Amino acid sequence: MFHNQPLSGALYEPVSQRLLPLDRQWSQGLVKVPWPTANLAEVVGGRGATLRVLIREYLFISLFRACAESLASENASRRAAMERADKNITDLLEELHATSHRLRQSGIDEELFDVVSGFEALVGSR
Repeated sequence: MFHNQPLSGALYEPVSQRLLPLDRQWSQGLVKVPWPTANLAEVVGGRGATLRVLIREYLFISLFRACAESLASENASRRAAMERADKNITDLLEELHATSHRLRQSGIDEELFDVVSGFEALVGSR
């Protein structure tokens, strides 16, 4: 099975996991894991039926984990893209506000120059 595993932020990496058949390396790895309590587990019913149930649960958990990690990776990437878009919009708005203020100020300056030059023309003609 191949899926994406989230890393930090919006990063993710593709990973693969072998589900079936259960290989020796996997079973030997489980043998090395210490039992968490002093009470040992007991097999109720036949060993074959218990093994089938455990394998079914193992497959369900593995598939669920892969789906959850892939979804988390996708959502992290989407969030990062939305944050970049939000930053770009904010930057563009700041630039547009600055341009608007510059244009407004240049309009005010032009009107003042027209008033001052008109006044000087009137005063100079006397």
